Amino acid sequence: MWVKNRFIVAALATALCGGAQAEPCGPQALGVSRTILVGAPVHVGLKTYPQTLDLKDHEVVLTFDDGPAPTTRRVLAALEAQCVRATFFLIGRNAAAMPELARREIADGDTVGSHSYSHPILPSLPLARAMANIDAGVAAVEKATGGKKAPFFRFPGFADSPVLLETLDRKNMPVFGADLWASDWNVMTPKQELDLLMGRLRRARGGIVLLHDTKQETAAMLPDFLAALKAEGFHVVALAPGDAPPALKKAPAGWKSETEETLKKMGIRGPGRGAPKPDIPLREQRDPATGM
Repeated sequence: MWVKNRFIVAALATALCGGAQAEPCGPQALGVSRTILVGAPVHVGLKTYPQTLDLKDHEVVLTFDDGPAPTTRRVLAALEAQCVRATFFLIGRNAAAMPELARREIADGDTVGSHSYSHPILPSLPLARAMANIDAGVAAVEKATGGKKAPFFRFPGFADSPVLLETLDRKNMPVFGADLWASDWNVMTPKQELDLLMGRLRRARGGIVLLHDTKQETAAMLPDFLAALKAEGFHVVALAPGDAPPALKKAPAGWKSETEETLKKMGIRGPGRGAPKPDIPLREQRDPATGM
């Protein structure tokens, strides 16, 4: 009788939670191979910094910027179907507008960091305004997630400055760049984006990947992308807050910051160049670099 009642209680709990739960993923799913704990001070991502996470061959970290947005639901569904966890860097005002999606990311086991409040090019602002925008973004994400966000930060457009980095180090906020860009701010079909991204991953043999959950093409491409990762022997690594900097891997000899070159071409870096309008998201500007 006790066993029977136990199953009745379990069935009622399932019904109260909104119906049948998803089946647990089996060996056919991509899943997560391991989790890296990340504490400050650290700045990682070879597109911007001369070091990155010490990932093994064919390991990838999936990161998404600029959400939450309506398309985030499709992204989360694709990740859940493969038992994959990612890190989301949320724009504060978007988190405030759609807190239910920020909470769903947390509930799904994803890691949530911040990406400023309104996505300005932060070095173009006075330091006090830049930090106010960062702090407002952190506070909005904190509220949206019910206090469960990670202290991770990613600069809009990867545009940082020494004083901003030093300030975030003092706040114990790990700073993330990326090793590979999906370049999904450019106009592409989902198939073109998939081919571009997988080509870059094959050459790099892994790394921290930047995508945008605000892009319909990325949301449409994601199931095929996860399937391709599984088919080609890639392994997903999750991120979580830690008490100390993680193991790092130095950039290869001859490394140069591709971010710096890209920002210069966009007029955001370099002498004699006008500062961009601070409230125009970088994602709305065309990527001028070729072969990225």
